[in-house]
Amino acid sequence: MYKILIADDHPLFREAIHNVIQDGFPGSEILETADLDSALAMTLENDDLDLVLLDLNMPGMHGLNGLINLRNEAPTIPVVIVSAEQDKQVVLQAITYGACGFITKSSPRAQMTEAIEQILNGNVYLPSDIIRSQKPTTRRSQNNEQSIPPELLQALTRKQLLVLERMTKGESNKQIAYNLDIAETTVKAHVSAILRKLNVHNRVQAILSAGDIDFTAYLRR
Repeated sequence: MYKILIADDHPLFREAIHNVIQDGFPGSEILETADLDSALAMTLENDDLDLVLLDLNMPGMHGLNGLINLRNEAPTIPVVIVSAEQDKQVVLQAITYGACGFITKSSPRAQMTEAIEQILNGNVYLPSDIIRSQKPTTRRSQNNEQSIPPELLQALTRKQLLVLERMTKGESNKQIAYNLDIAETTVKAHVSAILRKLNVHNRVQAILSAGDIDFTAYLRR
């Protein structure tokens, strides 16, 4: 069904994620490696890969530099970071540097399957518990270029503010549609309008910019 590379230096975790893929996506071809150099070689040899599951801390990675190297060498192959890392800023930086998702190693099996399915369907997956639970470790100053000017927020409709608020919690379009009781196509239209009005290029930039916003104040108006 799919061709997936697991790049992780822990044999037990490779076996665990192998089983998740095998059970959740029967018939998939699964490749395995334990360091960045061989992962790079495998992506070049297998340009038909549907997904790379990349450990953030295996040999050769040097943190997010390994992700950047892999994205430069194989820009068309989707990469998702799989890590024990729990820092919100690292999660968002990984997406900014080209990952299409971030799965924590502590995730329950069903959540991992759902995350992989979401990514294979072309969506970005963010761990909602991390996105919700903490602010970025580095606080932005008022004049930081990533902050959203109040006048841009004022331009958003109430519904768009509600959608943006849920985006900052790491919810997918499908989850937002369910929680706000609107169609998923309507959510997509709102997201497009939000990106345009906030003058950002993608969902992650919007989330980064809106991380410290007190939505209650804007929704009271």
